[in-house]
Amino acid sequence: MASRDLATGMFFLFQTALGILGNSTLLCCFIISNFTGIKAKPTDLIVKHLTCSSIMVLLFKGIPQTMTAFGQTYFLDDFTCKLVFYFHRVARGVSLGSTSLLSVFQFITISPGNSKWAQLKVRIPRIVGPSLGLCWTIQLLVYVFIPIYTTDIWSVKNVTGVKEFGYCAFVNSWRIISILNVMFLTFNDVMFLGLMMWASGSMVFILIKHKQRVEHIHKSLSPRSSLETRATQSILILVSTFVVFYVISIVLTFYLSVIDVTFMWLSNANLAMSACFPAFCPFLLLRHYISVFRLCCSCSYQTTHCACGAREH
Repeated sequence: MASRDLATGMFFLFQTALGILGNSTLLCCFIISNFTGIKAKPTDLIVKHLTCSSIMVLLFKGIPQTMTAFGQTYFLDDFTCKLVFYFHRVARGVSLGSTSLLSVFQFITISPGNSKWAQLKVRIPRIVGPSLGLCWTIQLLVYVFIPIYTTDIWSVKNVTGVKEFGYCAFVNSWRIISILNVMFLTFNDVMFLGLMMWASGSMVFILIKHKQRVEHIHKSLSPRSSLETRATQSILILVSTFVVFYVISIVLTFYLSVIDVTFMWLSNANLAMSACFPAFCPFLLLRHYISVFRLCCSCSYQTTHCACGAREH
């Protein structure tokens, strides 16, 4: 095995293991919170879906790519290849959509009471669930064509116009159809990224105005405002990290889709970029949720009824 392949395999193994560990720990925090009676916020449901989709991305792409980097080939049959490629893309789309929803709902939550978005605050608990259901439905339908063109390597050993990814292959359709499919999928990703960046920019604008107003009247922030500000800053860091990794991933995916040959190093770079956010996202969120859990446990220890049962971010 070449040293480059060994280094690539070690990187994917570390990235996949770290991501699954982090996301599993975050899910455990939610499970513990449910058992201890800590009241969940509506946006927590979005984070749960984001965590589950991140685990799916790492399982359906990180593990096969790691095995390929270590020299294992022909270990997936035709059905498994279709399953792996399809659910990886669906999970990637849900991860993108969930992060967009998280930033939009966070923006609505911190909107001033006199804004046009304020009336939506009371409706957030009722629309989070349907919004996530719609997100899953869209991604399941958008990528429904992928199993048609995906197959195992054994089936295309002597077939031309095939892109191999080490463990599975993608059969190229007519070029015009391939370009239209890529443009449609790119539009799907760019739409969610645009929505995310709009919500994030709006949050930054609200925070700047709030800070200027507080400094002007020479008053300190209230505890609630401080909590909302810290939570919003966490969301902004999360979104910024997401945008950087996924913009690079979208560009690489588009390029790999329109070229006639597959460069393995470029395919590995694309996978590394698309898996970076699912791998490191939970560690951006864990600090917040663990601190909330500790605070509520402290409250429940000191009083019979936990004063912070209704969590405020």
